[in-house]
Amino acid sequence: MDKRLKYLNALRTFESAARHKSYTRAAEELCVSQAAVSQQMRQLEQGLSVKLFLRSGRNMQLTESGESLFLSTHQALNLLVNGLNSIQNEDVAGDLTITSTQAFCSLWLMPRLFRFSQLHPDVNVRILGSNQKEDLQKKQIDLGIRFGVEDKVSDSDNLVTEDFGEDVVYPVCSPNLLKHVWLKSPKDLLDCTLVSLANERLVTWQSWFEHAGVEGYENVTKKTEVTSSDLALSAVLSGHGVTLAASAMFSQYIPTKQLVVPFKIKHPMIWKRYFAYDPNSVKRKRIQVFIDWVRIEMASSDPKVLLR
Repeated sequence: MDKRLKYLNALRTFESAARHKSYTRAAEELCVSQAAVSQQMRQLEQGLSVKLFLRSGRNMQLTESGESLFLSTHQALNLLVNGLNSIQNEDVAGDLTITSTQAFCSLWLMPRLFRFSQLHPDVNVRILGSNQKEDLQKKQIDLGIRFGVEDKVSDSDNLVTEDFGEDVVYPVCSPNLLKHVWLKSPKDLLDCTLVSLANERLVTWQSWFEHAGVEGYENVTKKTEVTSSDLALSAVLSGHGVTLAASAMFSQYIPTKQLVVPFKIKHPMIWKRYFAYDPNSVKRKRIQVFIDWVRIEMASSDPKVLLR
């Protein structure tokens, strides 16, 4: 056996450091100290008599030899994981941890989760609502449901991203509000309390009014700012003003007539939806079952159907 195989543990560390181009992120992923990663890389370079990394300030780059070794170790580790997965015969039953935005978890996922549990009672789902882009591997999260405005999304090299449609944004309000204000044209919304997200730069009232051909937004004085979409919808459900909301967030309230869309004018910004997960996860079958269920549920809340 090749004596260099005694460096297998160091090669695993090298693959992580090379993939992240960071000793710090490799240490976080492997749950060791940065000093331990640095020491292993020194020992590996000394043992192989080759330079693998070049450091320039805070930036770390692979040498030509490092690039070659990274390609080999990355492929080898993936092959090993696939082999382990193939012999474990993973069952669908078990735990599954999912993360998404606080608003999506609260407004879309949780009201429907009972249907998934009815279909798959042996899958124990853990929901982590967070407005941060959580590190799936570091926090041992199986599936991320994420949103962006770009046609193509990027993620870390060891995750795959899978598109599953998009969300259009409309103004929504309670039917009770319509009993007290006259909304004949989009311009009439300027006289309503406009509920918006604090620090929102993309889906704004100003851009919606401009898209609708309405002037005068800069003169609006009745405004309410909140920190998340679930708080905004909670306000308008009680009759407090009008908000801009993605179709997935308000779809359940249209059939029950708790919310209405006063003007079917879409916001020019469209949210792209996508899944993120580790393709080599031992829970791959379980993840796929949940993804398939989300796709089916999303199809039933299509705004094209709800707003006809």
